[in-house]
Amino acid sequence: MVVFSQNDLPLCQVNIKRAIVPLVTNKAEALGFPTQGGWRVQLPSLVIDVPKHIRLKIASSKRMWKVLPVNGWEMLQKDDRSCQYCDSSKHPKLNPLVLRFKSGSHTWDNLVTAYERCNSRKGDCTLFEAGMQRQQALKTPVHQTIFWVKQFWINVQANLE
Repeated sequence: MVVFSQNDLPLCQVNIKRAIVPLVTNKAEALGFPTQGGWRVQLPSLVIDVPKHIRLKIASSKRMWKVLPVNGWEMLQKDDRSCQYCDSSKHPKLNPLVLRFKSGSHTWDNLVTAYERCNSRKGDCTLFEAGMQRQQALKTPVHQTIFWVKQFWINVQANLE
């Protein structure tokens, strides 16, 4: 089941239990016609038709997309499990571009994956000082919801064609 914002942008996908509460409390409305599918749910005091898509009537000013925390698994996925200096895929490890004692931080734009030899060659120098270059531009991973929205619209567009 897809939940849409007030301006018809898909926000997330929820299960039927999570969709019933906003419908019953009148914080969401059904999108589409009952003939387009959905579920009939028997609650203790009422029967409710839950559609496949709902639109929220309320806006949340608290919604903010947080940057994902840095972890080794996500870092390896971001850099395609290969060294960012020599493009080798032999046991890459995390390597800071600017070390912490030189005021570097543990963030997406300061960490890359590197092969052990390249990591040793770079040492505690900057890339310029070591005469090295990155193979790819630095990028922060996309938040899961944003990724899901992009996939949703790709699927909608494919179904229209």
